[in-house]
Amino acid sequence: MSEPAQAASDNLRVDAELDLRGVICPYNFVKTKLKLESLQAGQILAVILDEGDPIRNVPRSVSDDGHAVLSQEQLAGAYRVTIRKRAAS
Repeated sequence: MSEPAQAASDNLRVDAELDLRGVICPYNFVKTKLKLESLQAGQILAVILDEGDPIRNVPRSVSDDGHAVLSQEQLAGAYRVTIRKRAAS
């Protein structure tokens, strides 16, 4: 994994990034969920997802789990979704 990057639309420090292009549903959500579990509350995860089912399903599913979807920016044939891990309950 490379150095943390900047989230372009939010100027937020991204703590981790996953490139899940080519990963089918529901595996892209499972991988996103596992990565979020490894982060501390409040940390930022950027996930690159394909168009179609992944961009429709993953942001909704992480929101349903209580995480905050901060941004979705379109890339060439994909999307970069920035997620803040929920606070510990």
